[in-house]
Amino acid sequence: MTAKSRVVLLFIVDLLIIWLSFVSSYLFRFLNHIPPDYFIQMIQMGVISTLSFGGSLIYFGLYRRVWQYASIGEIISVVKAIAVGAVLSYSIAYLCLPVRVPFGVEVRAMETILLLVGGVRFLWRVLRTERINYEDTRTHTLIVGAGDCGTLIAKEMMGPSFAHTQLIGFIDDSPNKYHMSILGIPVLGNRYGIPSVVKDKDIHEIIIAIPSVSRTEISEIVKLSKTTGAKLKIIPPLNDLIAGKISVKKLRDVSVEDLLGREPVVADLNSILDYVHHKTVLVTGAGGSIGSELCRQIAPFMPDKLLLLGHGENSIYTIEMELRKSFPDLNIVTVIADVQDRTRMMDVFRCNKPNVVFHAAAHKHVPLMERNPAEAIKNNVFGTRNVADCADKFGSERFVMISSDKAVNPTSVMGATKRIAEMYVQSLNDLSQTKFSAVRFGNVLGSRGSVIPAFKQQIAAGGPVTVTHPEMIRYFMTIPEAVQLVIQSGSFANGGEVFVLDMGEPVKILTLAEDLITLSGYEPYKDIDIKFSGIREGEKLYEELLTDEENLGSTHHGRIFIGRPNVISQNQLELEFKRLERVLTEDGEAIREVINQIVPMQPVAQAAIS
Repeated sequence: MTAKSRVVLLFIVDLLIIWLSFVSSYLFRFLNHIPPDYFIQMIQMGVISTLSFGGSLIYFGLYRRVWQYASIGEIISVVKAIAVGAVLSYSIAYLCLPVRVPFGVEVRAMETILLLVGGVRFLWRVLRTERINYEDTRTHTLIVGAGDCGTLIAKEMMGPSFAHTQLIGFIDDSPNKYHMSILGIPVLGNRYGIPSVVKDKDIHEIIIAIPSVSRTEISEIVKLSKTTGAKLKIIPPLNDLIAGKISVKKLRDVSVEDLLGREPVVADLNSILDYVHHKTVLVTGAGGSIGSELCRQIAPFMPDKLLLLGHGENSIYTIEMELRKSFPDLNIVTVIADVQDRTRMMDVFRCNKPNVVFHAAAHKHVPLMERNPAEAIKNNVFGTRNVADCADKFGSERFVMISSDKAVNPTSVMGATKRIAEMYVQSLNDLSQTKFSAVRFGNVLGSRGSVIPAFKQQIAAGGPVTVTHPEMIRYFMTIPEAVQLVIQSGSFANGGEVFVLDMGEPVKILTLAEDLITLSGYEPYKDIDIKFSGIREGEKLYEELLTDEENLGSTHHGRIFIGRPNVISQNQLELEFKRLERVLTEDGEAIREVINQIVPMQPVAQAAIS
C-alpha cells in the first residue's frame, strides 16, 4: 500500500469514528430510544462534527506523521486536534441548530473520538513494531550508562532516524537503577554483567554513554566489552563536548586510545602563558605529527608571531591553512627551509629573532635510518647543531628539543643520533644565555610511521597484521597529550635538563594488534591473522626512558620528570663532529664506528636479551 493510500484509508477510518462516537453518545444519552427531534439533531451533528473534527485533524498534521514512531509529541497533537474539533462543533451547533445539543453528548462523543482516533494510531505503531521485531532485522543495542547522557542518547535513538536500531537495555553501576526502566527500557545490570547480557540478549552494538567518568573506568568498560564481539561506540569525554550538546552525532568508534586508560593532562596554563604569550615562537618540523600539534597548542596562547618551519611545502601549507582558519588574528609566518642548511637557518633567525624555539625536525624511522646513517647524522645531529647555534647567537630565551626514548642505551643509528643531539644541546647550555633543554618520550599513537595506521591498513585489506616479535613492548602516548607535556616542560626549564615524560604502563605490541582487530569488529587469528616478521634492524624489544647513570628528579607536574645525563664538553663534541663530517661519504660501517665512539650502541641481540 502506498503512503497516499494509507492516508486516505486513515481519514475514512477517522470519519467513521466521528459518526460512531456521536451515534453511540445519543444512544447512551436516551437509553437506545432517541426522540425524533434529537434523531435529526444527531444526523446534523454528524455532518457538523465531520467538518469540524476532520478539518482540525488535518490542520494539526495528523496525516503527515509517521505513526510507526509515534511518541509524546504525537499524543499531544491528537489531544489538541480533538479538543479544537469539539469546541468548533459544539459552537457551530449552539449557533445554528434550533434545539440545544445535550452537553453530555458532546463530552462523551469527544472522549470516544479521542480514545479511538489515538488508539488506532498507536495500535498501528504496536503492530508495526511487533512485525519488525518478528523479522528481527534491527541492530540490538545496549547503552552503558543510564544517566542524563544515556537517556538523551536513548531518546534520540527511539526516533524515526533509527528505524533499524532496537534498544535492548541499559547497563549502570547504580544498584538503585537495577531492575528499573527508563523510557520503557530496562536496566539489566552493572558493567561486570556486560558479557552475559550481550550473550543472552544477542547484542550487536554497545554504546558507552558516560562522558563524565575517568578514562581509567572507560578503559575497564572497554576491556570488558571488547571480548563480546559487539561493535563498540563511545560518547567523547565531557571536556570534548563543552562546545556542543550531547547527541548521537557525537558518537565515535572506540579506539585504542580508550584502552590505555590515561587521564587527561592537566596543564599549568599560567606558566605556559608567561613564556609563549606575546613572544615570537619558532617550530621546526612544523608540518610533522609532533610539530603540527605543537603549532595547534601554541596558537591559543597568541604569540606575537608563530614561525612554521619545514622542508615539505605541502605539509607546511596544510597546517598553515588550518591555523589561519582557526586563528584568523594570529601572525603566522611560513618558512620552507632545511635545518641542515646553516646559512638559511642564520637568515631565518636574523630576520625573525625567535624568543622560543621548539625543535621537532628530525628523521625518526629506525629501519630507514639504519639503511641511511649519513642522512640521520646530517639531519638529527648537524641539523640540531645549526638550529641550536642560531638560538644561541640570536639570543633566543628558550630552546626545547624533541627527543626520543630511543636515545637511551641506543641500538639504532636513529637513537644514537638523537642522544648525540641531546648531548650537544646540553653542552651548549653551559656556554649560552639561552635555556636549552630536551624532552624525551616514547611512541605516539597516530603519528606518521606509527604502528596504528599500519595495522589499520592491514586490517582493512583483510590481513594479515604483521608484528615484529611476540614480546615487543613500547610506551605509548597520544600526540596532543605528549605535546602538551612538551610545552609544559619548557616552562620548567632552567637549562641543561632532559625532561622525561610519564608514559604510563608499557604496552605489548601483540596485544595492541589484537585489540585493534577486535575493535574493528573481527576476531584475531580467525577473521584476521597475525604474523610475526622478526625484529627489524636497529630495533629492540623494549625501550627505556633513562640510562643507568641518569638521576631522575621531580617537577611541579606529576607527569614530567628531570633526568640529568652526564654532560660532555662542547670542545670534545666538536672534535667528534669533525670526525663524523669526514666519514659521511663513506660506508655505513665506518659511520657506525664513529657514532659508537661518541655514544656506544648496543647490538640488537644484546638489547633483546636484556
